[in-house]
Amino acid sequence: MKQEWSEKMILKERKIPLLIRKTEALLRRLPSHHPKITLINEEMNKRLAGYKGETSLDFQLDFLDSKEYFILHDLRLPDNDRFFQIDTLILTKKFALILEVKNITGILHFDTVYNQLIRFKNGKEQVFPCPLIQVNRQASQLRRWFKANVSNEELPAYSFVVISNPHTGIKVIPHHIDLSRKVIHRNTLPIKIEQIESSIKKEISEKLLKKIIRLLKKQSTEQESSILSRFQINQSEILTGVFCPACSFLPLERVSRTWCCPKCKITSKAAHMKALHDYSLLLGPAITNKELRNFLHVSSSHAATRILKSLNLPQTGAQKNRTYTLMFPDESTNQKGIKRGI
Repeated sequence: MKQEWSEKMILKERKIPLLIRKTEALLRRLPSHHPKITLINEEMNKRLAGYKGETSLDFQLDFLDSKEYFILHDLRLPDNDRFFQIDTLILTKKFALILEVKNITGILHFDTVYNQLIRFKNGKEQVFPCPLIQVNRQASQLRRWFKANVSNEELPAYSFVVISNPHTGIKVIPHHIDLSRKVIHRNTLPIKIEQIESSIKKEISEKLLKKIIRLLKKQSTEQESSILSRFQINQSEILTGVFCPACSFLPLERVSRTWCCPKCKITSKAAHMKALHDYSLLLGPAITNKELRNFLHVSSSHAATRILKSLNLPQTGAQKNRTYTLMFPDESTNQKGIKRGI
């Protein structure tokens, strides 16, 4: 392949999912005694565990030849009137491989009779949806996408359920069923990929592979949904104001174009940026002068205008009807602090 391709095999970076970023903002902006804090934390832990499992594959993926394998993370593609999601897709001129990562500890029993996943841990039994059904459906949807968007020239689509924790046990119900070609531990991933590679002789052209990758990136869209609606939380329950970047006191006071903390006495010119980021995640990117004043606790419309103008934001409307679109540098690839798990 050409040099510009071989320099970077990850063609669509993995990002911290938008739903995780929205949930983090929600937890920051709810009172500690809010009745739904426990529920939100439980969902947050599950999503962070899933994301941590996905990132744990990076070491194994580094073993792949960057001239032959191309990786796209976090795809959300159209399938008729709906969408389907793929956490990690590996593409070569011979095949496409979907990876569905499960970061679950304990002993896992894949029940092929009732199509469920049963986890045994610390004397307790817990049932999960069967990931085999999920990856088989994803592979079928990807084949349909290929047929609708590329050509009738086939690119075989395979899928693995990858167990990210090397200490997690894998068993099957009934015992005589062999799932070793579908369910694997992460450390065996390079070997399994090599086995698929050696079993296929036919290749698509480099030109067609480039077209597939270009269309996948173009058609992939991030799902937008209201985190407040998801947990049935009213906007009036959200804590407003600017947090202190040093001691997390809320709210800071604005004095002479500077944010001042009544508790630890530090001052900041830009402490409002994090608050506006929270606003965007929780309430959407569109904001007016009045909405900014209410959220940041700014009393003067002129002060609010100065803040908005300093951000150089896209805007629509004129005078009192003017609406600004909040835009921030992409911080979603920052993986620091991802420590929770199930």
